[in-house]
Amino acid sequence: MGKKQKIVLPPELPPEIAEDEIEVSDEDLQFVNENQEYAGFVSNLDTKSITRHVTRVADVKEDALESLYERRLRKKSLETEKEGNELEVDRVDALPVKTLDGKLFYRTVPKKSQHSENAMNDKDIGDNEPDGVDKSVVKLTKAEKRTKIKRMRKEAKKQSKEVAEVEEVEETPQTAVLAEVEKELTAEEANERKKYKLAELGTSLLMDPEDNIKSLKEMLQISKDGDHAIAVLGLKSLLAVFKDIIPGYRIRLPTEKELEMVVSKAVKKMRYYESTLLSAYKAYLQRLTALQQQASFQRVAIRCICTLLDAVPHFNFRESLLAVVVQNISSPDDVIRKLCCATIKSLFTNEGKHGGEATVEAVQLIAEYVKAHDCQLHPDSVEVFLSLSFDEDLGRTKMANADAKFKNKKNKKRKNFKESSQLQENDKKKSRQELMSKTRNEVNSDFKAASFTQDVMERRRIQSETLSAVFQTFFRILKHSMQSIAVRSEGISSSSAGASRGHPLLAPCLNGIGKFAHLIDLDFMGDLINYLRKLAGGGSNSDGSSEKFWKQLTVAERLRCCIVAFKVMRNNLDALNIDLQDFFVQLYSIILEYKPGRDQGEILAEALKIMLCDDRQHDMQRSAAFIKRLATFSLCFGSAESMAAMVTVKHLLQKNVKCRNLLENDAGGGSVSGPIAKYQPYASDPNLSGALASVLWELNLLSKHYHPAVSTLASSISTMHTAQNQVYHSNVSPQQAFTESSLERESFNLKNDTGKQNHKRRRSVSSMLDNNSMNTDITRETDEDMVRKKLSEHFLAVHDISETKRLRSELDHTASSLRLYELYKMQKKLKKGASKPKKMIKM
Repeated sequence: MGKKQKIVLPPELPPEIAEDEIEVSDEDLQFVNENQEYAGFVSNLDTKSITRHVTRVADVKEDALESLYERRLRKKSLETEKEGNELEVDRVDALPVKTLDGKLFYRTVPKKSQHSENAMNDKDIGDNEPDGVDKSVVKLTKAEKRTKIKRMRKEAKKQSKEVAEVEEVEETPQTAVLAEVEKELTAEEANERKKYKLAELGTSLLMDPEDNIKSLKEMLQISKDGDHAIAVLGLKSLLAVFKDIIPGYRIRLPTEKELEMVVSKAVKKMRYYESTLLSAYKAYLQRLTALQQQASFQRVAIRCICTLLDAVPHFNFRESLLAVVVQNISSPDDVIRKLCCATIKSLFTNEGKHGGEATVEAVQLIAEYVKAHDCQLHPDSVEVFLSLSFDEDLGRTKMANADAKFKNKKNKKRKNFKESSQLQENDKKKSRQELMSKTRNEVNSDFKAASFTQDVMERRRIQSETLSAVFQTFFRILKHSMQSIAVRSEGISSSSAGASRGHPLLAPCLNGIGKFAHLIDLDFMGDLINYLRKLAGGGSNSDGSSEKFWKQLTVAERLRCCIVAFKVMRNNLDALNIDLQDFFVQLYSIILEYKPGRDQGEILAEALKIMLCDDRQHDMQRSAAFIKRLATFSLCFGSAESMAAMVTVKHLLQKNVKCRNLLENDAGGGSVSGPIAKYQPYASDPNLSGALASVLWELNLLSKHYHPAVSTLASSISTMHTAQNQVYHSNVSPQQAFTESSLERESFNLKNDTGKQNHKRRRSVSSMLDNNSMNTDITRETDEDMVRKKLSEHFLAVHDISETKRLRSELDHTASSLRLYELYKMQKKLKKGASKPKKMIKM
């Protein structure tokens, strides 16, 4: 018999998969599309015939073939049971194997048990038997396989999470500390890299801004970093870069028509550079305006904005910079407020950078800001107006230009009259002259457009707009002060506007009116003087409301009102005819209300200088009343105020000879009593006080004043006589005397005798020593004062000598120039006289 032939079954076909589930990569599709000639045969394959050919078995009956397939299925089911009975190896010892469908298989070890051995025996028996029994093995469908795969993936994820949680629990505190240290080290390294990056980008931009203009976006991105130090460093770096690369002109982006035009590469490059710079600058300003509202970045952002406004006020987006600066001009933070005020002052003083346009915009914004806040701002917000400067010659140049035009018209008429008498052959010359005049006019217009100097009319417009905004602000502040004081005097509740608030802007407003009083229109002078009179308390009302009115203001503010009224009057002497008696009355009453610790002595000294010392003529009764009031005032207050008052007394006595009768010591008062026979010290009007009937007995006490300067000045005044031929010169004003004595007050300290007089025995020797030491100290201080006085007189004399030398040199220079001019005229006349006889000889 021959050997039995072994039957080999065909392999199992792969499972059928839907076309939606098939994933094909882009590379495969690209490969197939590129090689369609070689892969075209695949579409023509007959899959059914191929499967039939693969699955057929030759020379085998159908029954035997079915039994073979059943045996193979049984064998597979036994293998699965064997895998279930096997033990899994520890996952640390053996790595899993991942199949194509995403399953993870771990190594297993079979269980050594009797049940497994029996199963194996049964398996062997079943394999040996040709006709085995079906053990009801169920084949899984495709959907069940998918659900099983999903379930297995979920279980694997849960196991991985549990393992991670266990590892986290098992972490020691050392690992946590090490992790934090690593994070800090990485953050520091990142900050250092960003700093180096900023430095590189900034240097590249400064070296070649046109080629590296894209680096601005990277610097802006770094300035938005979460670290505070890096963000501040980025803002400062961008500030330095923009200050250096911003051009000296205002960028205008091209229109749509201009973009459609064909231009050269250089023009395209320049357009790209300007647009990129402008967009980056805009983003930077938006970043600064957003950061200035945050407390941590406020000072840095305001400093950057102020620096840009001061450095490039001509560039784009100036309005946004000015708006931010004006909003912070009254900030409670002293640093920010002073920085913004300094920036506004630099704009006013350096108008050459922007041509005056920024000045007009800043003044108008401040005026609107004062109006919006109802005049309740810091005084520095209006004090910046004192830095403005106005050209007073603009009107004069206009008149001069008009006269020149009128003269030119006359000359042209004369020339035309002469030319009409000539022949018509000069028509060509006329046409040439017309062409020349046209070309000259065109050249002049182009030169004006290209030059940086502004036209006179433009400057006049800018100056008029600035003045109108400034005086509008000043008059609004005065009106608000009047209304608030009226409301307080009437007793209206605090809910009214300005009833519970003060007027902090009144002092800088009065200073500004005093400075620009010569520029105020004459139509407003009368109303201005009336406002100042009411604010100073000079209103005459029968119901006594004036007393309630002026009590709302401080002594310094009332003194400022008097000073401003006198400044306005002196600047417009020819146009105004106003009686200032009310202001003298107020000054006479304010002197008694003054307190050194509360009020400002500088303002009082200025009022004494302007109202009493600078006036050439004074009424005798008024002068005597002020002399008596100031002498009494000097007894009650400090050395600085006493010095200012005594200097004023000396000035009044020098100007009014009849007032020197107050120095006489008669039994019934002065020799010239006037219409009032008795002195009334409590009179409110100086003309009704009758001071000429009194005697300056205060000088006797002031000559014994503790301060040697006051005592020497009082003794010098008391030695003046009534003779009219005597002339006294005083080089010191009340302001100078006040400042000098206030500076000396710090170094001048009088040592008092602290010894007690209760015990006569103890003070016998010690009192003598103390008195001796005190006398020596006083003599030293008097010696120092004498030396200081002599030195001051010496330096004044030296200053006068140097001034006379300078004036003499200027006089000699002008005299020599006049002589040279006369010689030139003589030579010119001689030349003309010599040329006339030559002409006669030729004829």
